[in-house]
Amino acid sequence: MVQVKTRDAVIYQLLVAIFLFFVLIAIVIPFWRVVVTAFTPLDIYTRHGVPFFLSPLDWTPTAFKQLLGHPLFPRAMLNSIIITLSGTALSLILTVPLAYGLSTRTLPGRRIILFLILFTFLFNPGLVPVYLLVTNLKLSDNFLAIILPPAVSVYNTLVMMSFFESLPDELKEAARLDGANELQVLWYVILPLSRPILLTIGLFYAVHFWNEFFTPILYLNDKDLMPLPVLLRNILISASFNEYVEFNAFSSTSVESLKSAGVLLTMLPMLMVYPWIQRYFTKGTLVGGVKE
Repeated sequence: MVQVKTRDAVIYQLLVAIFLFFVLIAIVIPFWRVVVTAFTPLDIYTRHGVPFFLSPLDWTPTAFKQLLGHPLFPRAMLNSIIITLSGTALSLILTVPLAYGLSTRTLPGRRIILFLILFTFLFNPGLVPVYLLVTNLKLSDNFLAIILPPAVSVYNTLVMMSFFESLPDELKEAARLDGANELQVLWYVILPLSRPILLTIGLFYAVHFWNEFFTPILYLNDKDLMPLPVLLRNILISASFNEYVEFNAFSSTSVESLKSAGVLLTMLPMLMVYPWIQRYFTKGTLVGGVKE
């Protein structure tokens, strides 16, 4: 049977399309401006400012070359990768069993545990107690100072708990009747059905650790442990105060080009990962999982 769209439905879809078009324009224009600024030659920038549309013939990768050519850049990139991968792995290892346990309504003390978790979510202890705790544990100049404090996110835990609660109890009961304990139920039944939520929460954690900026400044004094965002911040501050003399920045590119190139370099890895994970966000996980 052919479904005939009413006039109101057509008008509604048209208005939604127009609204989304303007949203897209509002997102694309600033992003394009950053791209153009990053590739703008110094002579064009000093004479005309940042041109909104730039001919490809005038593009230059000088800003990227100067950032990538910094002697600490490879080490900073490696540090960011280590922090992101290890932090994401540890966060998932801690979040998954916690969320699964809280999704079990028969768990003894479930309400008390939920209350304590929500209490930490509503009432943040603040920077000073966390700093004193990290320093007293002798974690300064250690990647654990960056990884451990935010290892478990209350929001991510609650989202994953809700997902686990939506899974059919019949699957869990069938595994228990076959003699599986709770750890086996989680590993062999729940996790194979939870790939979308694992990738989604994993992406949230990865973006957080990759963009971690303030915490490394507090706890990491060794320049060999410096992650990429902190290195780019130091380069841009030096350039802004006309102290960036290692590559003679001001004779070859502008400070604004360096800033824009730094923004693109930090967001590029997440832009490469996101399209691969995005397809799992709304993918059905229980198709054919339960037979009537």
